[in-house]
Amino acid sequence: MSLFSFVNPAPPVEVFHINQCFQSDPNPKKVNLTIGAYRTEEGKFWVLPVVAKAESILINNPTHNHEYLPMLGNNKFSSLAIKLLFGEHTEKLEKKLLCAQSLGGTGSIRAGLEFLNRTCGLKEAYISDPTWENHRLILEYCGYSKINTYRYWQNEKKAVDFEGMLQDLQAAPEKSVVILHGCAHNPTGMDLSKQQWIELFELLQKKQLFPFFDLAYQGFASGDPDSDAWAVRYFASRGIEMCVAQSFSKNFGLYNERVGNLVVVFNDEKVLASCKSQLSLVVRANWSNPPNHGAKIVETVLSDPELTNQWLENVRVMSTRIQCMRKALRAKLEELKAPGTWNHITEQIGMFSYTGLSEKQVKYLAEAYHIYMLKSGRINMCGLNPQNIDYVASAFKTALMNC
Repeated sequence: MSLFSFVNPAPPVEVFHINQCFQSDPNPKKVNLTIGAYRTEEGKFWVLPVVAKAESILINNPTHNHEYLPMLGNNKFSSLAIKLLFGEHTEKLEKKLLCAQSLGGTGSIRAGLEFLNRTCGLKEAYISDPTWENHRLILEYCGYSKINTYRYWQNEKKAVDFEGMLQDLQAAPEKSVVILHGCAHNPTGMDLSKQQWIELFELLQKKQLFPFFDLAYQGFASGDPDSDAWAVRYFASRGIEMCVAQSFSKNFGLYNERVGNLVVVFNDEKVLASCKSQLSLVVRANWSNPPNHGAKIVETVLSDPELTNQWLENVRVMSTRIQCMRKALRAKLEELKAPGTWNHITEQIGMFSYTGLSEKQVKYLAEAYHIYMLKSGRINMCGLNPQNIDYVASAFKTALMNC
């Protein structure tokens, strides 16, 4: 008998499972609204022109090589990532920052949570309800023994439940880790206002809770990296200790290069050396040192003002298309007089929209119309285009009326 005979199969990861169902579907009208990746109006993957240019520069650079990086990664990449993150606040903060180039947003979150657990003994965390499903899984695998949720989405009003959020975090024990979405909340697409961020900061500081920002969409959300980093910069300017997980998957289109950066902000630079040694051990035990290629692309772009401007334009192209699809979907649903109200679609921001469709309606759409989306009703706006938006809106109306 095998040692593994008693191992039970794990449930499939929903987003990848549904994407596979889409790939296997021969229907020519099928629509994929699942995985969070940008698509053009033609439904094609888009290599950012500035990324292609940076790769060409690297290929023709005789000093470019495949040597090991330091455990905490490419220092120049991390320095540029910090500057993108904190903007004009960078100089004041850099002596109190610790960075680790990581494997995308997931790796950044994993390294940060494990660091907090191992070095500070933090074992309780709060995630939004709903949230990106991987947050809970990472927390579990990092040894957090108590994982709670705070209210975030009001389904009836299709808006942020800010009062519920504050009430739940008011009851959180001191030193709990609070996972926050820096911008373009996944899956709802609904962000806090600046005033709400300020109120939330006051509560977290008063309760001595530890903020951990997941910043997966800087620049991609609104088209403006400075605007998308407002909450992180505000928290940093107030002197609170926190973690930020940066990802360059979406805003550079480097999905399979796994480019991320963990940033830990301290309020005392004296702790930096000891914490750096401990974070290095976390990295050593997980991936030892990170891959170079994707980070080198980001470094090449952000270190050159001309390339940076080209990148900003590429980001605006993606953000603008998403905003146009939001307006088009809402307009079509209202034109068709689909049951319910649809203003929330254009009030949301970023790649995802929480449509309000039920699990039963989602199943109906997949079976009857070959439209694939998460059971929560979350859709990737990038999956919509001028060729399929009428079809999708009409199908949504039918699902709402029949289910």
